[in-house]
Amino acid sequence: MQIIPLADKKEFIAELAGLHHSEWKHLNPSLTLEGRAEAISKAAGRKGIPSIFVAVSGSQLMGSAALVQNDMDTKPDLSPWLAAVYVKESFRHHGIATELVARCEAEAAHSKADTLYLYTEFASKFYEKLRWRHLERCEYKGVTVDVMCKQIGS
Repeated sequence: MQIIPLADKKEFIAELAGLHHSEWKHLNPSLTLEGRAEAISKAAGRKGIPSIFVAVSGSQLMGSAALVQNDMDTKPDLSPWLAAVYVKESFRHHGIATELVARCEAEAAHSKADTLYLYTEFASKFYEKLRWRHLERCEYKGVTVDVMCKQIGS
């Protein structure tokens, strides 16, 4: 398995858009699949913020994670964000998400970020194991989410 910038494997954009759309369309029902693919394409920087990293094995897409300036429009003061951490079901529980998160954390630190933020509906325990801490639980776009952060700078 390799973790590489999506910018180096743009052929995965359509598949990734479909996976993300299936997973998170309830958070933004007005965003079409085509709109999501366009947003992914725009955010697919090789490094810095924004950037998207993918886990691949040969020609198989396994998962993704992204760094974005802002992922919650209700919290514009918090930045940058870890977003779109997703691993295909058949590849879960093999450490892939952990490696994707670590790659994004390293990129954020390299970009001089001190703190990284995320929100999650269901994966708080996973992030706690990676030393993320809770900031708050709140309602966002009709669902209850945990907002978390991690110090990544020196």
